[in-house]
Order: sequence, then C-alpha cells, then structure tokens
Amino acid sequence: MKTLYWLRNDLRLDDNLALHRAMEESLEVLCVYIFEDRFFEDGIHGDKRMDERRAFFIWQSVMELRETIRNRGSELIVLKGKAEDILPSLMHETGMDRLVYSNSVGYEEIQIERKLNSAIGNCEGIWNHTLIDMDNLPFSIEKAPKVFTPFRKKIEKYHSYPDPVRAPRTIPHFSGSKPKDDLIGFEDLGFKTPNHDERSVLEFHGGEMAAMERLQHYFWESESLSEYVETRNGMLGADYSSKFSPWLAQGCISARRIHSEVKRYESEIEENKSTYWLIFELLWRDFFQIVALKHGKELFFEFGWKGEFREWSTDQKKFNKWCEGKTNDPFVDANMKELNATGFMSNRGRQNVASFLTHQLKIDWRWGASYFEEKLIDYDVASNWGNWSYVSGTGNDPRKDRVFNTKLQAERYDPNGDYVRTWNK
Repeated sequence: MKTLYWLRNDLRLDDNLALHRAMEESLEVLCVYIFEDRFFEDGIHGDKRMDERRAFFIWQSVMELRETIRNRGSELIVLKGKAEDILPSLMHETGMDRLVYSNSVGYEEIQIERKLNSAIGNCEGIWNHTLIDMDNLPFSIEKAPKVFTPFRKKIEKYHSYPDPVRAPRTIPHFSGSKPKDDLIGFEDLGFKTPNHDERSVLEFHGGEMAAMERLQHYFWESESLSEYVETRNGMLGADYSSKFSPWLAQGCISARRIHSEVKRYESEIEENKSTYWLIFELLWRDFFQIVALKHGKELFFEFGWKGEFREWSTDQKKFNKWCEGKTNDPFVDANMKELNATGFMSNRGRQNVASFLTHQLKIDWRWGASYFEEKLIDYDVASNWGNWSYVSGTGNDPRKDRVFNTKLQAERYDPNGDYVRTWNK
C-alpha cells in the first residue's frame, strides 16, 4: 500500500498517531502540507484571516519538519490551494492508495474532511490533537458537560491519559517525483519575513525542535514549572508561563508529551499545585476542543450556540481603535500593541481585551475572535473561538456577564506599571 499523509496541525514526528497510522502496512509514504487559500481570505472582521507572523511560524515549522522527514527517508511537499481540490489530484498523480490525516474539531475543517472522504473513499482520520483519548471519553460528545468543572471532574475520575509514542526512526521511502508546484520560499505565500520586536516575551521560532527546547528550558533547566501557579498571570518575561501554546496549536509538540514530562518532573523534582495546574490548563484546552466538536457551526453564530439575543454594535471606528491599541484604556492598549507587534499576548491580557471589546464597547464578539485569528501565532480554532464565546457571554461561561474591570486588573497584575510603560511608549 502507498499512503499520502496530509499534515495539518500535527507538525511533528514525536507522538504523532496519524503518522504511525500512515506508516502501517505502507510500502511508501508521501507527506504533504497545504497552505489553504482560505487562510488568506478576509475574515469576519474585514481583513485577512492570517497575517505574516502566524504564517511565518507555520512556515518555519513545516520547513523544519520537511528536513526531518527527508532525513528519515521520505518526502514532505508543500502546496498552496484548497485541500479538497489538491489531494484527490495528488493521490492520482502519485499513485497513492490511501489518505491519512489528523481529525479536526472545527466546523470548516470537518466539511473539508467530508468532501475528501466522498471524493477519495479510502481516507482515515486519526485523533491527534488532545491530551484526552477522544475515542474513549466517559460521556458522548452530545452529552459532554457544558461547564468546565464537571467536565474536568469526570475526566479526572473516569479517564486515563494515553502515553505518548516515540518518533519513528525511519519513514517508508517515496519513490515518485515531486509536483512542480512544490513551494520553496516564504515569499511564495505573498509575505515578507516579519521583524522581531525586542520587547517580545520570547522569540518564538516554529518547529518541533524549538518546542522541545522550550519544554527542556521551562521544566528541566529553569525548573519554572514549580512556580507556574504563582507566575502564570505575569505580563512581562519569558518564564512567567509555559508559553507552549504556539507549538501546541500547530502540533509541534503534543499535549501528551507535555503531560508525560510533567509526571516525570513530579517524580524527579517535585509534585505540587503548579505541576497539577499545568495539566489542569491542558484540560481547559481539551474542553474547548469538545465544545467546538459538539456545537459545530453554532459556535460561530452571532449569539453563539446559546442563541440568546444581545445588542451588538458594528461601530467600525471603535473597533479599529481597539485593534490599534488606541482606546485610551492603557492596559487594553498595551496588550493590543503587544499582539500587533509580536503575534502573542498573555492569557490575562486576552481576557481583558476581549471583555473590553464585548462588554464596554459592545462590539460583535466575532470581530474580536476573527482579529485574533489573523494575529495570534498560537491560533487554534477551538481555543480561540471557544474562549471568545466564553468571555462574551455567548458560550460556556455559567455566569451571564463576566466583565473585567481593566483598571483593577492592571493594578493587580501590573502593579508598578512596567507592562503598560513597555508597550505604550
């Protein structure tokens, strides 16, 4: 059998169940990554869905993985277009018998999978993006808890986390010819390489190697994991939180590998509230994966999956000022300027700017979520849209209106004003 392995948000060799499935019973394996045309269309907020920083992080991740795959005997080709158009033709052109990919929970992504299953037939989707085992949940997706705490308690009581699997040493060789439209440079996507801002908390570099280096530093070199609970709401500095999210979003590292390293850390260094809390946060990430899968298209509705009417404003000038960090709220503006300059923002910042947009300015929450989709290097469809619906009151928050007082938040989390001064210069 010859297998085409379509990479998506699983840009790694370590703990990659879809890759292992692609290798099973296969004499040849060809890997492909597609920069979807959809990525570069306009989003709900009126601008493109992906800017150069997110695209560059993904590009770095793909290019590194291509070299790794080549060193292990196979080939990764990089194309641009629509997967449902490219993959059937590529299957025919290269003589592949089967298509394997990692399942997604996003509504749009699932529609692509269905089109491919119809067009190709011999397709296999593998769950590959969560800590929990999606095939052995203690509840059905339809009856998954609406609130995080009962979700977490059921998982912790009835569920065991699968161990990560090791990266293959070799990958079955691909003997055919590469397509002529295989992309080579970042400029082929229509972007220029973004500049690094020295104020950034970290110089994020895409790829599995950088992900493993970050884990090594945060756990084993600095032992920052031991103080995660105390520092995770910090605003400045590389180690106030784990910063794993960009690599998790693109699948450069798996949640199960991080969980495995946490358990090893507990065995070799110490077990405390902080080590538990990092796993706790991984479960929050999984919770929103379930939310996206459960609610499908409704997650992206104006009034969310709840369907409760809200008076949303469509004031473009106010929205633009929020985007540009010109609202006259120093804390909100500093966070938005950091996002625009680096493609990253702390979790504390994200909650505050989202609350400000949806509750103070009363702007349609989907505009904010769409803007984050464009800018964030750690954009993940479930985490982004799930969290925005949560903060805006259209999703899973059991409280009707969770409004953040940005002045009090700044006093608590930036008491000396260092963060605000850094980004409002």
